[in-house]
Amino acid sequence: MGAVDMTSKSSAGKLAIWIVVAMVIGILFGWLVHAKVIAVDMSYITLLTTLFLRAIKMIIAPLVFSTLVIGIAHMGNSGGVGRVGMKALGWFVIASLISLALGLIFANLLEPGAGAGLMPPTAEQIAASQEKLANYQIGVQDSGFVAFVTNQLVPTSIINAAGGNALGENKLLQIVVFSLFFGVALGSLGKAGQTLQDIIEQLSHVMIKITGYVMMFAPFAVFAAMAGAVAKDGLGILATYLKFILCFYLALVVLWLILVAVGHFFLGRRVYSLLREIKEAFFLSFATASSEAAYPKILDALDRFGVSRKISSFVMPLGYSFNLDGSMMYCAFASIFIAQVYGIDMPLGTQIAMLLTLMVTSKGMAGIPAASLVVIAGTLAQFGLPVEGMVLILGIDRFLDMGRSATNAVGNSIASAVIGKWEGELLSEEDAAKRKLAIGPDA
Repeated sequence: MGAVDMTSKSSAGKLAIWIVVAMVIGILFGWLVHAKVIAVDMSYITLLTTLFLRAIKMIIAPLVFSTLVIGIAHMGNSGGVGRVGMKALGWFVIASLISLALGLIFANLLEPGAGAGLMPPTAEQIAASQEKLANYQIGVQDSGFVAFVTNQLVPTSIINAAGGNALGENKLLQIVVFSLFFGVALGSLGKAGQTLQDIIEQLSHVMIKITGYVMMFAPFAVFAAMAGAVAKDGLGILATYLKFILCFYLALVVLWLILVAVGHFFLGRRVYSLLREIKEAFFLSFATASSEAAYPKILDALDRFGVSRKISSFVMPLGYSFNLDGSMMYCAFASIFIAQVYGIDMPLGTQIAMLLTLMVTSKGMAGIPAASLVVIAGTLAQFGLPVEGMVLILGIDRFLDMGRSATNAVGNSIASAVIGKWEGELLSEEDAAKRKLAIGPDA
């Protein structure tokens, strides 16, 4: 992973400001319509949201394929790399399960979307959603599990999976399964597959660029979504967002405590020294809402802490693709929130299936603008939930992204330090102090 593109970070900051501005204007416009101060046909306004959602759906299949294939192909196959990679992936899998499970648990316990009354679906829409959800109820009945495996897991054709059904919905999990096979096979070819690997990597860059273009229209979608919601339900709808933010940050605090506790188990009291070293990276991630922005700072902090650069330079990029703890918690939390907003029941078996799906679909998305929103959009479509619900949280996504980005930075820092210790590549406290002096003042 190279240096952070400060121009792109500046653009991302401007986009975030415009999204907030659009949200405020949308609320004001919607209130004027709700209070009948002005008369507007809102169907023309909400068309902006519809077009934005269609553009998001358009990029999901090629984006997931290209980024996931390249992420797997780049893992390498030498003995040392394989050993460290397996340890890292083992850590990432466990951390991912904990993050996703916490997101589901807190969303169910706190129910931030219950009773929100946002755009209630019709009885026919609820029935259609529940019918589709029945295919995902793992453990409830054999036919449900069989239907899940045969209809949703392994594709008969990648073209059909990417093309989706009559409604244009991608079969995301089938795309992921094909990408996993493709990436492993491509990586095993070595030099013989380098040309194709380069082509797919260029495709991933193109798709990331297209995603950036699509996100430029996010302020218009936010304006339309907020205006439509407030015009229909009034300002009382805003209390739902405040509850959502508070509940999510409570879940994040619990995740932070778990990460530190696990770090203490392996590193002892040195974990607190690590936290002091990464504090600037933590606040940089939080302020910019970008864990990637803090990447150079984290590498420097790990150097000062005593982690060998050959470990940190391998584990950190891998972690940025496979260990986004905060983002994964958000995907699970937000998906259940949207189901609650629409009054759609999500049985335990279905939620387990969603957790396992997010476990894979959240990988390989580092560096992609609004990656969490793309994953959420694909997950909602996969499980028969209203994709338009994603736009309801787009206006406050900046405030949520700050917390999850900082969490991603903490999770990957602790993972690198622990794996460094496992590999015997972590200096003692005395030697680390000498290295810190040799490095000089923090940049």
